[in-house]
Amino acid sequence: QVQLVESGGGLMQAGGSLRLSCAASGRPLSTLHVAWFRQAPGKEREWITATFWSGGATYYADSVRGRFTISRDNAKNTVYLQMNSLKPEDTAVYYCAAVRYYRTSYNRPDDYDSWGQGTQVTVAS
Repeated sequence: QVQLVESGGGLMQAGGSLRLSCAASGRPLSTLHVAWFRQAPGKEREWITATFWSGGATYYADSVRGRFTISRDNAKNTVYLQMNSLKPEDTAVYYCAAVRYYRTSYNRPDDYDSWGQGTQVTVAS
C-alpha cells in the first residue's frame, strides 16, 4: 500500500555531498518508520540509518555516523538522506524502506515491508 520513490543519486567525487530523497505515498509519512539501506556489489544489504515516526529518534550505523543525516518533512511526505564527506566505499545502490510498526528491531531488511526501487550512488576517488 505504501509506495516509495527515490531520487537524487548520481556520481560524485570523494569528499563531496549528495542528498537523496524518498517520497512516500499511500500513507502519511507521519505514520511510518523509515530507514535507508545500501547494497554494494557482492555485499549484503546494509542498514544505514532509521527515523522513528514518534519522538524524533534517529539511529545511525557506525559507517556513516557523523557524515550522513536522515531527516523527514511530514508535510511533504518526504524523507531525506544528506550525505557529506563521501568516500569511495559509499558506492552502492541506496534504498529507502518503511514500516508502520517495528517488532524487535529496526536495522534489518526484514523489519520493513515497503521499499523504493533503489538509486545508484557512485563516489569516485
